[in-house]
Amino acid sequence: MLTGEKRTQIDKIWNAFWTGGVSNPLTVIEQITYLLFIKRLDEIQTAKESKANLLHQEIESPIYTEAQSELRWSRFKDREPEDLFSHFRKEAGVFDFIKTMGTANDFSRFMKGATFMIPTARVLAQVIDLLSDVKMTDRDTKGDIYEYLLSKIASAGTNGQFRTPRHIIKMMVDMMEPLPQDVICDPSAGTCGFLVASAEYVQHKYEDRFADPDFRKHFNEKMFMGTEFDATMIRIGAMNMMMHGIENPNLIDVDALSEANGSFTDVATLVLANPPFKGSLDHESVEKNILGKVNSKKTELLFLGLMLRGLKIGGRAAVIVPDGVLFGSSKAHIQIRKEISDRHQLKAVISMPSGVFKPYAGVSTAILIFTRTDSGGTDNVWFYDMQADGYSLDDKRQEISVSDIDDIVARFRNLSNETERKRTDRSFFVPIGEIIANNYDLSINRYKEVVHEEKFYDKPDVIISRIKELDEARRQNLAELEKLLSVEI
Repeated sequence: MLTGEKRTQIDKIWNAFWTGGVSNPLTVIEQITYLLFIKRLDEIQTAKESKANLLHQEIESPIYTEAQSELRWSRFKDREPEDLFSHFRKEAGVFDFIKTMGTANDFSRFMKGATFMIPTARVLAQVIDLLSDVKMTDRDTKGDIYEYLLSKIASAGTNGQFRTPRHIIKMMVDMMEPLPQDVICDPSAGTCGFLVASAEYVQHKYEDRFADPDFRKHFNEKMFMGTEFDATMIRIGAMNMMMHGIENPNLIDVDALSEANGSFTDVATLVLANPPFKGSLDHESVEKNILGKVNSKKTELLFLGLMLRGLKIGGRAAVIVPDGVLFGSSKAHIQIRKEISDRHQLKAVISMPSGVFKPYAGVSTAILIFTRTDSGGTDNVWFYDMQADGYSLDDKRQEISVSDIDDIVARFRNLSNETERKRTDRSFFVPIGEIIANNYDLSINRYKEVVHEEKFYDKPDVIISRIKELDEARRQNLAELEKLLSVEI
């Protein structure tokens, strides 16, 4: 849990950028990410040196040579502002170093095209001083600090870049209960929120497994996979994962729907994602196998086809989709719903209120949960009508005491107890035959039953009589007031 003191420290760093003229939240986060990476390299080198001294050995795979020692955070952080600024910007300086490490470091793989955009020596010196004061002593603290930084993107909402709310991500992860042997993928990774939340779940539930070197290798190199074509976002996502203890994040800089991503086939055992809504692509730019599952230009439909291709048989998925996916009447909409329901196993539809993504989007959304089987298996589909997520559903999104999230997770984990629920309840089952009869419509309002409470009203003459009584009482009160005023005069 991030303390108030650390929040204040991060706020000061953020404000230093803004008052220094860097107002785009993504730019701020990206520049902080570079500085955190530089700081982390020095910490790793220090740990390597301590181990070497303890064992009286040479430093194993050193990051810095002796000639590069002045590029280390601990060596340059106390320089005068102008000297520090020059030290960063010059050829073979600090920033060049992290860009030219190449495959020698996992984060440096994503540094192609990176630009140093801290505008002045004063801002750079101020931010380095503030970052030096932030103690990041363990994985959880580092992760919480970076998550707090990322929350600034959501609060600003610049350039359409906003994250899936963290409590919604956590709900989906808790529902799917990742396993130590899983390969977890998000094909629209962004800041890697789903991957990070899955890692935290595994770290806390299977803590004892980390004593096994084979499992640690799986966790650090193969367990988490993401694709993202935005160079800035993939750098931010990579840092987010590393700050949460994933040493070698498997992130691929590629358009997930393109021919270049043909390797995403039969690899994932669990997909967690919130793919882009309302996008449209030309058929020529979309991988042909995806079009075979859903012949569409709409990104929200194409990503579902991509996930079915990327999952192994038996692999599970929990995906946020706009409501239109549930009931759209176009050939492509029906095709993808039929594909999931008939050829695979559709397990659940959780309808979320329209305010979940406010103030940046008011669209109603739902979570689809399904398993790739290639042989059908859909029997009864579980529906849940979420009414509250713990925050107000207006643009302010203030925390409130009412939330259905714990109830959703508890009911989903115990679906055997759901069979007797009525359709007037918050959740219920619908047999696949009824869904097919409704042209594969998956909107909850198609199946939910609403109990209309009968209201009784007084007869008109009784209401009129009461109005007359109120008028008479008002007239008498007015007369009393006039009498009082006349006496005072």
